[in-house]
Amino acid sequence: MNKKDIFKRPECILDAQRTKPHNLIVEILIFIAVFIVTEIVVALASIIPSIIFMFTSSDFMAVAQTGDAGQIAAYLTEDSDFMTVLSLFFTAFEILVPVIYCRTIEKRGITTMGFVKKNWLGEYAVGLLVGLVIFSAAVGIGVLTGALEVSLPAKGIDYLWIAIVFLGFLVQGMAEEVMCRGYFMVSISRKYSLPVAIIVSALVFAALHLGNDGMAPLAFVNIFLFGVFAAIYFIKRGSIWGIAAIHSIWNFAQGNIYGIKVSGMDTGDSFLSTVFNESGELFNGGAFGLEGGLCVTIVLVVGIIAVSFLKGKNVPAAVEIKES
Repeated sequence: MNKKDIFKRPECILDAQRTKPHNLIVEILIFIAVFIVTEIVVALASIIPSIIFMFTSSDFMAVAQTGDAGQIAAYLTEDSDFMTVLSLFFTAFEILVPVIYCRTIEKRGITTMGFVKKNWLGEYAVGLLVGLVIFSAAVGIGVLTGALEVSLPAKGIDYLWIAIVFLGFLVQGMAEEVMCRGYFMVSISRKYSLPVAIIVSALVFAALHLGNDGMAPLAFVNIFLFGVFAAIYFIKRGSIWGIAAIHSIWNFAQGNIYGIKVSGMDTGDSFLSTVFNESGELFNGGAFGLEGGLCVTIVLVVGIIAVSFLKGKNVPAAVEIKES
């Protein structure tokens, strides 16, 4: 049965449709399996660097001498800037594992995951600008509503550290987009309409953040909305480069430009200091960070509407879409 999508499919998704699809439940189960394998690979790869860190960090040794397993675990997962940044770089396996799966099992080329060569650098540069603007807009709403205050930080800034964190976020942003959009959303779209692929992939994307510190209902909604925005941007631009850049700079700007927790995670030094007013928690997101408040909700809703009206790139003039 032929149906017309609300959004036109770019070439990367049309190419993916030439491979054998699965029903939705199977796609979700496969995604879970791929995600679990990825987490195992990340854990194994991080063992040696973690051990080296443990025995060379005086701060860690001081915590270890307390013998309190809870404090030790908290330090390794929350209190150590080094371990936080290391975890960003190790998300590279969230790129590698889905690519290997798509290439070897689904028999999909990497172009079907959005790795389109044409104007990739330009797409990435535009994405960095768009991501910075839309997150700054959310901060601006917070300032206007009195939910937060932004000022220069009182302490010195470690510019080298911020540069390293920036590189880490470039990896992390691409990794999450490859896993949730380039692989998962595109796989669903081989058999189902784009709205179904957008909604399901966004829900799964939000579900992956349920364990983050400070998670609340509005935070979940906002992460879902970001997933919808990311999926539509991917479809409209016809590649993964732009949305990966938006994702990366969104997180970097949040943590290391404005000094706000990134989905509940502290990323260390920042160019600016942001203070949340307790009375404005509905807008500023409280313990979860700005992503848990209405400031981000407003920006993402406007962003989804705006990007939905963009003219699609890399879209054939006339295509026949086969769906079940």
